Amino acid sequence: MTGAARPDAGGEPAVDPWAEAGLAELGLRAGQVVRFRRRPGERWHQATVERRERDGSIGLRDGKGAARALPLDLVEVRGRGPRGGEVWAPLPTVAGTAEQRRLL
Repeated sequence: MTGAARPDAGGEPAVDPWAEAGLAELGLRAGQVVRFRRRPGERWHQATVERRERDGSIGLRDGKGAARALPLDLVEVRGRGPRGGEVWAPLPTVAGTAEQRRLL
């Protein structure tokens, strides 16, 4: 069972509001494709965003189906560059931009 949905007393799954709200704070959404690597020089692995963990890390599901919880600085987000090409940006940079947009 994932931490996002837990059955309550009535048997209905209860959704953890922190999981979605935490992602929105970072400018992410569940199902978004990101990439990560554990150490510098290691190859990049693609994964799908699932949730924001309570410790502040990002809950991902990798290509093999394994669940991972990684710190923000190990994750990059796909975007479009100024000429329309695909670019990858570090999640802390994207999160700062999303926070600034929310304040405006």
